[in-house]
Amino acid sequence: MRPGLPVCFALIFAIPAFGQDPQVELDTSLRAVEPKVIAWRRDLHEHPELSNREFRTAAKVAEHLRSLGMDEVRTGIAHTGVVATLKGGRPGPVIGLRADMDGLPVREQTGLPFASQARGEYNGEDVYVMHACGHDAHVAMLMGAAEVLALHRDRLAGTVQFVFQPAEEGPPAGEEGGAALMIKEGLFDGPDAPEAMFGLHVWPSEQGTISYRSGGYMAAADNLQISIRGRQTHGSSPWLGVDPIYVAAQVINAIQGIASRHVDITRGPAVITIGSIRGGVRGNIIPDDVEMLGTIRTFDVGEREKLHARLRTTVTNIAEANGAEATVTIEPYAPVTGNDPDLLRSMMPALYWAAGEDKVQEGRLITGAEDFAHYQKHVPGLFLMLGVNDPGVPAGAAPSNHSPMFNSNEAALIVGVRALVGFALEYAARTGGD
Repeated sequence: MRPGLPVCFALIFAIPAFGQDPQVELDTSLRAVEPKVIAWRRDLHEHPELSNREFRTAAKVAEHLRSLGMDEVRTGIAHTGVVATLKGGRPGPVIGLRADMDGLPVREQTGLPFASQARGEYNGEDVYVMHACGHDAHVAMLMGAAEVLALHRDRLAGTVQFVFQPAEEGPPAGEEGGAALMIKEGLFDGPDAPEAMFGLHVWPSEQGTISYRSGGYMAAADNLQISIRGRQTHGSSPWLGVDPIYVAAQVINAIQGIASRHVDITRGPAVITIGSIRGGVRGNIIPDDVEMLGTIRTFDVGEREKLHARLRTTVTNIAEANGAEATVTIEPYAPVTGNDPDLLRSMMPALYWAAGEDKVQEGRLITGAEDFAHYQKHVPGLFLMLGVNDPGVPAGAAPSNHSPMFNSNEAALIVGVRALVGFALEYAARTGGD
């Protein structure tokens, strides 16, 4: 189902050039850009780059935006970010459309003809790199939306900022990056600062669906580092030292009880995951140190604070009981990502136009996190999920984001382009663009 233009932005978009139907013109532009979006996505997928190192990606994006005759194209923001300004032919508000650009240190196993063989350096290690979270699709869709809106700029009311953001997955150790650095370097400064932000994320759910949730949608995330200091000795005589690996094992077991027994889960889910543990060099030497890296996910501010305090106490006491020392470092990554209820309500016609009313659905809470939430601390925002499973594959039956098997069905990408274009047109109509 592809309904006609929503009434509101049909009015703002309906000054026909040369007597042509604006619906026909817009659909023609969308059909024309679809193969380009797919080609861009495949190229980006084959050449992923890690956070704060998106040099090729940024150059490709900037070249395309300049070719569209944007009013301004700024590069080098937050290391490799690109922000382009498109002023419509009629007065109206300023909005931001955002896509993230970085890949992940994952070795691809999809078998696609354009699968990544790229390698990069991640915190001092040589790693394979893959667009395992779908950011290749995000960039391609926003490039497509920029082209469509530029073609119809004379009818566009207001200004659109196209925000291509680096390092959504988090900057390398010792560096700043992502949405927080985009803001720090002036995204919301000046007369063309966005008054609302919009973003989409590809997701392993039914192809072409757009999922939303009013209020909190994605979890707050904190980066967790636990360092345990023991005393090295021979593996045959553990009583002569302090075994930090044994302590680490107790810590991993104990902290799972925090989320399951000490957090009020009626206020929202909570997750503590240890994803990396390092210590020792061989089997018969008990090492001095073990380091664990993990992530914390929560939805309620008060429960988040209680969890942090309980975690510090639990880890410290276990280490002390075994004669070891422990240091717990918790670094906030992003607050809860959600959807402004009023903004969501006003944008529903654009979503229906983009996907079809039967394909727009309320989603469940997602314990994944997004640094898009930093924008939402400054202005209202929408962040929605675009289903990219193969036809007939239901939600939960396809590889998840961050899997080496994750893939986006390209037939769904034009729905994302339509949604981004719809956001720009509908917002102007709803907020008084004339």
